[in-house]
Amino acid sequence: MPNLEKGNPKLINAWAFYDWANSVYSLVIATAVFPIYYESITSKNDGIVPFLGTNFHNSTLLSYSLSFSFLIVALISPILSGIADYTGNKKRFMQFFCYLGSLSVMCLYFFTGVENLWIGIVFTILASIGFWGSFVFYNSYLPEIAHPEQQDRVSAKGFMFGYTGSILLLVFNLIMVMKPELFGITDEYLPARISFLMVGIWWMGFAQITFYHLPNNIFHKKPEKDFIFKGFKELNKVLKKLKTLTRLKHFLTAFFFYSVGVQTIILLLGVYVKKELEIETSKLIIIILLINLVAIFGAFLFSRISEKIGNIKTLKITVAIWGIVCFVIYFLDAKSEYIDIQVYLLAAAIGMVLGATQSLSRSTYSKLLPETEDHATYFSFYDVTEKIAIVLGTFIFGFVGAISDSLKNSIFILAIFFLIGYIVLSIMKKNAFTSK
Repeated sequence: MPNLEKGNPKLINAWAFYDWANSVYSLVIATAVFPIYYESITSKNDGIVPFLGTNFHNSTLLSYSLSFSFLIVALISPILSGIADYTGNKKRFMQFFCYLGSLSVMCLYFFTGVENLWIGIVFTILASIGFWGSFVFYNSYLPEIAHPEQQDRVSAKGFMFGYTGSILLLVFNLIMVMKPELFGITDEYLPARISFLMVGIWWMGFAQITFYHLPNNIFHKKPEKDFIFKGFKELNKVLKKLKTLTRLKHFLTAFFFYSVGVQTIILLLGVYVKKELEIETSKLIIIILLINLVAIFGAFLFSRISEKIGNIKTLKITVAIWGIVCFVIYFLDAKSEYIDIQVYLLAAAIGMVLGATQSLSRSTYSKLLPETEDHATYFSFYDVTEKIAIVLGTFIFGFVGAISDSLKNSIFILAIFFLIGYIVLSIMKKNAFTSK
């Protein structure tokens, strides 16, 4: 394994390539092909499906499964990160979650209907845990492979790689799903199942480039045998230190509030445009592709803007745009003759700030960290903040929609979270992270 120094372009590209490897999960599995496949094979009996001796609505069961996976990651990532930092085996933990996720996605191939629903649900949970669990350790490499002045561009490069790779595989999968006869396939469900195999192979295969170049035990730690207990001590040490870091706490607070909005829109925008705006599935796929294409440019553009005016000011711009997007969504009228064009323009706006917000949040947090060897542990708190935001956001979205019988009100509530996030960012030092 080559020993590449911090800031080396080859090392940076290898790190960013993990986004290329695993982002196919978030686009093909979490967003596009799997949800449509799941809905189609569980829609009989008005979508009521049996699981663990109880009947659920199919969409509710899938939502519960994902929420459960987020909670698991939120619970275990700080503990495992503390152990990883103490032992210096961060890359081994990242590999474990990568293989857990990619193999679980491949196992979805065997999910063929309600008769083996447990396969779909169990491996959906495990795939989600693998994806989000590996990201904790992946993100924590950022301050170790790039210098502070590089981190905005490097973080953006990761997301740009991810959007590009996932779009390429999704387009191929969609061609196979929509035109199976081109591949000699007669089973209408087989193309989607083959897509799940391809995602797992893509994820595991391209991750090898990252694992080959990323260093392990960069601080040359020599752990003692009681590493689990020492890992808990490491976690406790970081938690105590975190309480004294005012700017880091302020940023995590802001990150929590605007992540409630960002992550909920990412996960549930498709549900909203289909139910409230009556957009058909084929157009929804175009919307998803448009968002991800524009996100490549958005991540690049805002990483350059941050070099001119600083991370916090740039994040405030993106959060303000998110808030405006919420109000625009709220006032869209499904009966408008221009609704398709309006939704496409809205998708472009979301794409512009999607990659920018995610990449800048990661690099800003990295720059705020103190001099430390416990990067995985610190980033586990970043990850926990995001996962709790996801659980809260999706719950509020569904709850407000249920009691008011309108998802429009759910969108309005998300705008309030963006406003709070903007206010918290505003109380941070105005000169934070300016490049001048």
